[in-house]
Amino acid sequence: MPRPPLDGLIDDLYYLAGAPPYARLTLPPAPSALLIVNLGAPFRIRAGTEIEAAEYADGCVITMATRASEFGYPPRTRSVGVHFKPWGLAPFVPMPAAELCNRPVTVEQVWGRAAVAELRDRLSEADGPHEMMTLLEEELLRRLRETAGLGLVRHTSGVIAATSGAVSIGELGTAAGVSSTHLAQRFKELVGITPKRLARTYRFTTTVFAMDPSGPIDWGHLASVAGYFDQAHFGHELRAFTGLTPTRYLEVRRQFLREHPGHTLDGWPLPAD
Repeated sequence: MPRPPLDGLIDDLYYLAGAPPYARLTLPPAPSALLIVNLGAPFRIRAGTEIEAAEYADGCVITMATRASEFGYPPRTRSVGVHFKPWGLAPFVPMPAAELCNRPVTVEQVWGRAAVAELRDRLSEADGPHEMMTLLEEELLRRLRETAGLGLVRHTSGVIAATSGAVSIGELGTAAGVSSTHLAQRFKELVGITPKRLARTYRFTTTVFAMDPSGPIDWGHLASVAGYFDQAHFGHELRAFTGLTPTRYLEVRRQFLREHPGHTLDGWPLPAD
């Protein structure tokens, strides 16, 4: 668990090394931002089906997305990274989050070439994953800055998360004493998307994590429990977030379970091969 005050901005730090389960993985939008410091061979990201894949050697920064991204991995990968809460990346980047929405950038573009080169050197020389994550945590503490509007966005996002997206956005603004327009503007600056879109993302991820792909799925019941209007509504959301129909989505989830049982990445990334 990150030390305070990072624990209010970060879900976890992680170390990833070895052979990926698939050469290409699809990553649906989630209520999370991501920082990856790459220590191995370059990887590739395609942020949307209509965009060409770009190569990332030093790593990448990804704010909350509105569409699935495809990660292409080398045969062996090695990196250390951070899963931020939706608002958590804002104090560490100099530009509005909306500018990065669906546009992953290199860490160098955010923190500068010299600083990132030094950080990667220190991480590469670290004595194991725990020291790596401690070094990255210290780097984040050093870079942490005051961010206007963060308290408002953090509190409102917390309410959205606690209700799994089943909350009136208009009522959130009223409760916070601001207009819906002001709230949406702050969210775009610090999260990259609107509160309504964040609520959709929380509802979708909550529904997906409630699924057991190893058994039969009652799509109508699943949609009803999650608060979707009907099964067709959930199917539309599933295609919007993953690019897959419910039937195909279940097939690829089961493929992952079958081919890599118990893998640490199972449950969210989807095989793209």
